[in-house]
Amino acid sequence: MLSFLLDEHLSPEVAKQLRGWNSQIIVESVQTWRDGLLRGTSDDHVLSLAREACLTLVSYDVSTIAPLLSQRASRGESHGGVIFLDRRTLAQNDFSGQVRALLHQWVTAQLWDWTDVVVFLRPE
Repeated sequence: MLSFLLDEHLSPEVAKQLRGWNSQIIVESVQTWRDGLLRGTSDDHVLSLAREACLTLVSYDVSTIAPLLSQRASRGESHGGVIFLDRRTLAQNDFSGQVRALLHQWVTAQLWDWTDVVVFLRPE
């Protein structure tokens, strides 16, 4: 089932609002998950921990994370999925837009096996 881990580029407010819309959605924020110990941690480490916890990473950071995904694949390491957002189509301060788009993604793809899946989120 699709469960989200919002990286440092997304506000914990998005996680709070998602839970408010649908209590079945599992959503964590790097800012608060595991008592915030992952703040400032390498993206590769976050990807590993997200995979172990069956969480799909949500991030605006395409330029850093996309190459990491290629490196992980070349090492034979999988990830729990990544959902990229684009600042040109969904502003970082548009919490309600992020929530609507993530809700739509969850409704349409909650039962997918998210292992090694990468998608670009579109506004809804």
